[in-house]
Amino acid sequence: MSSSFRASVERASLPVLCRLNTLPRIVPFLAVLALLVGGILIPGWGWVLTALVALFLAWMLFLGWPRLTAVERLMRAAVVLLAVAITVTQALPRS
Repeated sequence: MSSSFRASVERASLPVLCRLNTLPRIVPFLAVLALLVGGILIPGWGWVLTALVALFLAWMLFLGWPRLTAVERLMRAAVVLLAVAITVTQALPRS
C-alpha cells in the first residue's frame, strides 16, 4: 500500500479519532461490546452489527499498524479475523 493512501486515510480519520479521544476510554469499548453482543444475539440481520465491529477493528488495526510490534499485530489481526469469521458464519448459516 502506498504511503499516500495511508496518509489520506489518516487525514480522513483524524476528526473521528479526535472525537473518540474526547470520550472516556470505557465508552468505545462498551459500544463495540454492545454491537458484538447484539450482533450475536439478534437472529437474521444481527450479522450487520458484527460486520460493523469487524470494520471498526480493521480500521483501528490499519491506523496503528506502523507503531505495533509483530506480536501486537498478530494478536490484533487474530481478533479482526475472529470478528470476520463470526460475521460470515452469521450471514451465511448452514440450513
